[in-house]
Order: sequence, then C-alpha cells, then structure tokens
Amino acid sequence: MIGADIRRITGVRLANGAECETRIESGVVSELRPTDPAVEGATAPDHLHLPGWLLLPAGVEPHAHVDKAFSWSLVDQVYGDLGAAIDCWRAYAAQMTGADVYDRAKRAFAAYLAHGITAVRTHVDLLDGPDPTRGLTEVLRLRDELSDVMDIQVVLLASYRSPPQNVIDAIRLGVDVVGGCPHLSPDPAAETVWLLDLAERFGLPVDLHTDEQLNPDVQTIREFIREVGRRGLGGGATASHCVSLGVLPAAELAELIEDIRRVGLGIVGLPITNLYLQGRANPVGTPRGITALRQLIDAGVTVAAGADNLRDPFNPMGRADPFETTSLLVTAGHLDADQALTAVTAGGRRILGLPAAGPAIGQRADLVAVPAPTLADALAGPGDARIVLHRGRLVSRTTVTQENAINTEAALGRLG
Repeated sequence: MIGADIRRITGVRLANGAECETRIESGVVSELRPTDPAVEGATAPDHLHLPGWLLLPAGVEPHAHVDKAFSWSLVDQVYGDLGAAIDCWRAYAAQMTGADVYDRAKRAFAAYLAHGITAVRTHVDLLDGPDPTRGLTEVLRLRDELSDVMDIQVVLLASYRSPPQNVIDAIRLGVDVVGGCPHLSPDPAAETVWLLDLAERFGLPVDLHTDEQLNPDVQTIREFIREVGRRGLGGGATASHCVSLGVLPAAELAELIEDIRRVGLGIVGLPITNLYLQGRANPVGTPRGITALRQLIDAGVTVAAGADNLRDPFNPMGRADPFETTSLLVTAGHLDADQALTAVTAGGRRILGLPAAGPAIGQRADLVAVPAPTLADALAGPGDARIVLHRGRLVSRTTVTQENAINTEAALGRLG
C-alpha cells in the first residue's frame, strides 16, 4: 500500500475534536464532510479508515544536520557544551567518507518520514581534507533521490575557516539556502555581510545559526536585522537558535523583537539541542537555553521549531519526531498546544517557503495520522504508530502491537 494515492480518509478526528471525512484530489485536500456512521472500513486501495485516530498536518524539521546524524556511536563521546561538540565533530569529520554521510543521512530521512515529517531543511558542513564537499554532494544526491516522498532543502553551512572559493564552488553544486555561524567568527559583522552577499549573488534564501549562547551581550542578530532590512530580504531570511534572546531584559527584548518583526526575519527555536548544550557553566539556577518563543509569537514573528541534531556530538539523544519537539515546547518553552503544533507544522512551512498543508480545504495533503484521542495526547508523544501522506501519497505506515498485563485482563483474570 506504500506509494498509493489516497483519495479518502474516514473515521478520524481533527485537532479541534471534530470527526470528519477527508477527500483528496491531485494531492490537495478538496473536501471535509461529517463522518458517515455507516462507514465500517476501508473499501478501496485509495481509502484509509482510521477510527480513533487524530489527523494533523505533517511535521516539518526546519533545522537538521543529517551529515552529523547517528554519529554519536562513532565519535569520542564527550558530554559537553557547544565548543566541546564542535571539537569532537571536527576530529571525526576529518576522516569521514562521503559514503558514511550518505548512509547515516538516509537513515535520518527515513526516521523523519516514519515519524510524520515530510519537509526537512538540513544544514551541511564543508569538511576538512582534500574533498571538502564530499558530505554535501551525498546529501544533495539524497535530496534528489527522495524528492517524490519528502521536500528537502539543503543549506550550505559556510564558515570563515573555509577558503571563499571553496564556499562558492559548493554553492554552485546546487544548494537551496546559504547558511553559516557568524557568532563563532572573529568578525561576526563581516561574516554576516559576506554570507548575505553570497545569498544575493546566487539568488538564494539565507538561514544563519545566530547567537547560540547565553551571553546577553552577544547579539549578532542586530547586524543580521540591519542587513536584511537594508537589502529587503524579508521572508527569505531566517535566524536559527537565537538563544541569547531568552536572557535579555524585557524592555530590550521587546525592542529587538519589534525590529525582527519589522524586517520579516523568521526565527527557528531548537529546544532539545539547546537544552543539552547550553547552561553547563551554570550548575545552579541553570537557564533553560531556549529562545524567547512566547514573546516572539505574541509579537507576530514567524516562528518554527525543530530538533536540530540527532544522536551526534551536539545532541546524543533525539528521535527525529516532531512530537518530541512539541513536548519540549510545552514543558520547557511554556507554549500552549496550538502554538506548539503550529511551530512544528505551519511555522516550519512558512520558514521553508512551502505551501500550506494540513486537513483544510485547499491545502496540500501532507498529513500525519496518530492514534491519540486529543491534541494534547498527540503532542506529548503518541508512540510510534503513524500514517504519513506526502501530497496525498501514502509514504510511511507504522503499526504497533502492544500487550501488557494491565490492558490484557484475560491474561490475569479479572483485575481489581
């Protein structure tokens, strides 16, 4: 059934609790109608009958590093801060092959898809050694190979450490976005200008790792804002991480957020990796290490959220699951359920410049169904059972059989 074009979904509930039948035409939701009680099961290959399941927009991972994914077991395992993770990664990456990147990245994309993510923006490093694009080439290859099942955008993670010609040659391989980490450069302002010059030269969006630290005095985002406003880049510019926003005084934060909103800069929060890496110098009263999510959302800034790293030196944990991110957005980021869901779905699609998707008439049929009674249950992590559609096509199906002594009363006799 994988690969089937689905035209009808019955028995499901939407996030607002309404039961409905969903019709799909040419990869777009064409109709929502009340559930017909007479429908008892799927009657055709293009029909899914899912009583008791919740139908939601498919997830978006707006900030991944698939070239690093699943490398934790291969590196010298050091539980540390951002600097320690960078050193650990560079030591391993110097001898890493393109084939290694291909295999781990493909595993990562499969995990994202299985958990209901149909759009991924991944940053990819230029590497040390004689072939600095060996990882990038393989991720670009996967982007093209997997284009029928998910939308993948590849960001070149440029660095002041790389010769400028190497960066230009890498962009010409066909990347989708220009990226970098100005706050790690000896001259952050010059690095920001250089990266935006490259983006304009090649007509590409830009997505920068921005102020990934808890020092409130580190605000390279201000130069980013100035350049975006001066160049009129608007919705084509994204600042990821923005951790230092979360420790600014309220008045200063409000002023800065207004500037972000005014120029149209999108923000990507990354709770799991930032919670892991940040705050290690503060063993008492440890700060959360998350950007100012609620204040940004309340101000009308486009905000998305993702998981960032996946079982690598920057985050040894991670499930490639949008509901892992939503759980953290609620518990650590103090968002409500609707805000958390929007951050991993509609917010991510706006950041990536993709059409709206979800169970709404006229939206793309990128959908995920989960066996959860309510939205809150889904956001907490409903388990691995998922049914995933990309443009109306069934691209992943995971079923789970569970037996335990509490739920299987026949195994123990009458409980209680």
